[in-house]
Amino acid sequence: MPTAPTPSPSAGPTHPGTFDARTLLYMWMSGVFVTCLLLANILGVKLFQFDLRLFGSDLSVEHTVGMLTFPVTFVLTDLLNEYFGKRAARRVTYIAFAMGLLAFVLIFVARRMPILSGIPGTATQDAFENIFGAASLMYIASMVAFLVGSLLDIFLFGVFKRLTGGKLVWFRATGSTIVSQLFDSFVVTFVFFVLLQRLTGGEAASALFVIKTALTGYVLKFVISVLLTPVIYLGRWAIRRFIGLTPLSATSSDA
Repeated sequence: MPTAPTPSPSAGPTHPGTFDARTLLYMWMSGVFVTCLLLANILGVKLFQFDLRLFGSDLSVEHTVGMLTFPVTFVLTDLLNEYFGKRAARRVTYIAFAMGLLAFVLIFVARRMPILSGIPGTATQDAFENIFGAASLMYIASMVAFLVGSLLDIFLFGVFKRLTGGKLVWFRATGSTIVSQLFDSFVVTFVFFVLLQRLTGGEAASALFVIKTALTGYVLKFVISVLLTPVIYLGRWAIRRFIGLTPLSATSSDA
């Protein structure tokens, strides 16, 4: 009686080191997502300011440079939601949040390690603490804002997709991001400048400062979100062209 041929260990999905295109795409998008979150939290200690001419008026935009990577996470969230469903998008959000907490713990331990000073090219204790110590409260605030904003973005994306019957990609992608980033801006500003300051014995910022900082940061996020709308279409084209995937239907149970 003939026996079935033994599959080659280097071919096909049965090989432990082989992944199909859909799985690889999910892995790469997850990796970029986690990287952007971690960088946002580390870079958050630096603030920037520039003047923006909007609707005939001058607006001074003040915010942390850490927010520059967050629009990328919202684009990825929309694409994950589009092709893998809200459950898969939430999974990446939870993984990124967990990795952010892990990074926070490791940074905390690193700050407590005794330093070997005087080695060229290495940081002094003051320099190391100035960056990572000052960023610790902002790190916590941005993590909370990230979780709230990402989960809200995933929820609204699904709502808009069902309302439009799977059409108007720009509306559900940009609309969900614009609304969720409004909450993100206010959450991170309030948590850092008010809530955490009070919990740590610091001086809480005034309501006017919180509103101004949140709104000016949101204006920048709004502009970036609109400018990144074509990236959604480009991502859809690339996924269809090179991966061969099609978006989930609006009636899918996980869409």
